[in-house]
Amino acid sequence: MDRSTVPGARRRAAASLAALVAGVALCAGDLLAGSYPFGSRTRSVNDLGNQYVPLHAHLWDLLHGRADGGLLVNWQSGYGSSFLPDFGTYLSSPFAPLVALFPRDRIDLAVYVITVLKIAAAAAAMAWLLLRLRPGRWWAAGLLGASYALCGWTLAADYNPMWLDGLIALPLLCLVGEWALAGRRRVLGVLIVALAWSANFYTAYMATLGAALVLLVRLLLAAPPRRRALAAAGRAVLTVLLGTGLAAPLLTVVYLGTRHAYPGRLAAFRPVPAGNLLARLLPATYDYSSPALYVGTTALLLALALPFHRAVPGRVRAGWTVLVLLVALSLQWAPTSLAWHAFAVPQGSSYRQSFVLCGLLVIAAWHALAYGPPGLPALGAAAALLALIVTAATGTHLIHAHTWPVLLLGAAGALTGLLLLRRSGERGRLAVLAALVLLGAQAGESAAGAAVASGLRLKHLDDYAPWGERQRLEAAAIARADGWPRYRTDPGREQTVANDPLAVGGQGAAYYSSLTSDDLTRTLTALGGGWTSGGRGVQSLDNAVTDVLFSVGARVHSPPDPHQTHQPADTAAPTVTRRDVPPLVTVRTHPDAAPFGSSPYRNQELLLGSRVYTVPRITVRGDDQAPAPGRRVGSGTAQAGPAISARCPAGTQVYLAAPQFSGTARLAGGTESAAPFHYDRGRALAAMEPLGRAPASGRVRIDLVPDRPGRIPPGAVGCLDTARLSAAAARLKATGATSVTVSDGTVRAQLPPGSRGLAVLAAPRIAGWRCAAGDGPARPARQYHGLIAVPLDGTETSLTCTFHPPGCRLGTAVGLASLAALLLLTAATAVRRRRVPTAAPTTPPAARERVTAAP
Repeated sequence: MDRSTVPGARRRAAASLAALVAGVALCAGDLLAGSYPFGSRTRSVNDLGNQYVPLHAHLWDLLHGRADGGLLVNWQSGYGSSFLPDFGTYLSSPFAPLVALFPRDRIDLAVYVITVLKIAAAAAAMAWLLLRLRPGRWWAAGLLGASYALCGWTLAADYNPMWLDGLIALPLLCLVGEWALAGRRRVLGVLIVALAWSANFYTAYMATLGAALVLLVRLLLAAPPRRRALAAAGRAVLTVLLGTGLAAPLLTVVYLGTRHAYPGRLAAFRPVPAGNLLARLLPATYDYSSPALYVGTTALLLALALPFHRAVPGRVRAGWTVLVLLVALSLQWAPTSLAWHAFAVPQGSSYRQSFVLCGLLVIAAWHALAYGPPGLPALGAAAALLALIVTAATGTHLIHAHTWPVLLLGAAGALTGLLLLRRSGERGRLAVLAALVLLGAQAGESAAGAAVASGLRLKHLDDYAPWGERQRLEAAAIARADGWPRYRTDPGREQTVANDPLAVGGQGAAYYSSLTSDDLTRTLTALGGGWTSGGRGVQSLDNAVTDVLFSVGARVHSPPDPHQTHQPADTAAPTVTRRDVPPLVTVRTHPDAAPFGSSPYRNQELLLGSRVYTVPRITVRGDDQAPAPGRRVGSGTAQAGPAISARCPAGTQVYLAAPQFSGTARLAGGTESAAPFHYDRGRALAAMEPLGRAPASGRVRIDLVPDRPGRIPPGAVGCLDTARLSAAAARLKATGATSVTVSDGTVRAQLPPGSRGLAVLAAPRIAGWRCAAGDGPARPARQYHGLIAVPLDGTETSLTCTFHPPGCRLGTAVGLASLAALLLLTAATAVRRRRVPTAAPTTPPAARERVTAAP
């Protein structure tokens, strides 16, 4: 065999081994836990079920031409939302299109397979990097590559599949740094940076910081002349600038999308105790709000042994040890934590950058092994440090009964394997045995850790059922009722996940994303809508008036989700209620410019242009049974529950709008079941709910069963006259558009001749909409109480509105400029190399002089 092919062959073997071990161990862990797809326990916890699986389902629909909308506008969520920012945040990974290869009803399996593939790719990339940093045993690089890919951060966060692109990006960006040091592969480096930042800009930012620190240490250890060091750093900076420039068409759209998003909850950084930090280095621990630093006992022992390993040069030992310690400290200091998170406090765990520290631990472990296995003194010191870590962690709540057997078996396997490797030399049976022991210990420990994490996540986080019979029935009912764009079909209030329209179809109000627009949340809240996740999870609103306003001609009603209620499954099929509604574009001849007020009933009437509600005075009897016009409830222990009394016109539809009430409400004497309300300060706001018809006497009593302290505001009860509403809907329909066509980011409508006033498109006026009436120029759309509006003077008979995501043009210009700069640099470099033979940057100065002086 040609000796020049050996390094490449070893790297490929190491990468393949790492990918295999990581993928098999992860699947084995889910098999042990009985988790989907190997068992009945769901893995759709938290945002995986609420956001990521439905978004991948929407991508499946887009790739198969079945979605309502395109890359610009998602017409299924939030009555029309900007989709490109969501795509750039959640779906721009090169792995994401693989969902198209799976059946639509196996979307959960598709996301799981993508997750496994990403983790395997991260393992392979790290194994390749380790052998590039320093030669060593290929199987050992594969072992440590797998330990990185299955670090504690991965096991805790693998339900965030888009973050796993950052796990892949860190070793790849470190490779780009190595090429910058050597002055090679500029184009490939730029493309890798662009791919990493396009796949997931959030974790790519963290990975770029980590790769920059690795490059800095490499420069300090190599100690080249200042000019060469600055040149290498300059090449690295230029590569990152050009790469992020190529990714700018997505990055600018996502950035401005976050600027227009609802602000959500504010969080504050609080460092965890040192004991908790050390405990997360151990296997089989889990905690949502502390840094998951587990990298396997073998890698941890090697990293701990590095400072004492005398075969490793002192500068190397000091450089990597100091870097690991400094990054560990940066996790615990608020200013550096803010810097790691792109200067925005995360809404959730404050340690999302932990995978960078895990990567540095693995790199330190590799240097401890690549110079030869550590001897007994170094291993003894490492074992002593591990014992101190265990002692410090014992007093925390993070150590569970299952931690001890996994830790003891992992430590025994790691020490045995390293001692065997020390005695074996380079080859021989002992070396093979050592490799098998270390690989087996790593795989078993990681599988056990994955199983433990799967089980503990279900105890700490909300969870949702994978695609099943409930979703199949919902999707079928929506498909039968669908009439888009003549009218919308809302999947209903009885949601399965927060992004039901993406999962099962239809065009509803429900929408959950980190980029949920401020306009959408505030408009629907003013109309009586509810939300979760600090305002970024907008819910469907079961209200006849808003159905008219937003052209919801069909509404699906499903039984409660048994997975959430923990009740026996209701086998009843979903029902659909239909309503004669105006088209998507209506005309308001005399628009009322008065601003929204505090009453959602009056706000609905303002937008409708007609009075349809009676809002009576109410009396609330709290826990102490004392009457008051509006008061707090749920803070006492009275024998009789609180209640609301009011008088409504006979036969009117009774609604309750109590956004700060949590519990259930039921109309006394009515046939409707109790309506749920969910309020959690800063996290959830309860939506307006229909309770039934007012009796002939007009006396209404609403019995409340609070589950936490809440408040019933004055004017909480609204009595809807459905006859008046039908008349108002008929007027809007008669003067509305005669035809409406919708294609991705363009809406066209034909209007009746002589239309005057304001044309209103039943979609939130998010940034990016431009409209033109007739043959007039396109101008930024106006807003009418949060909806898209265009002035009419009576001469126009058509309307065209187009959507361009903010930042798209700027990002495209930056991307083209970066591409042009890359092409020019590449061409200039090629011309220069043809004219003047040059040596590699690593060639000694004397040799470079001889090459330059050669004829």
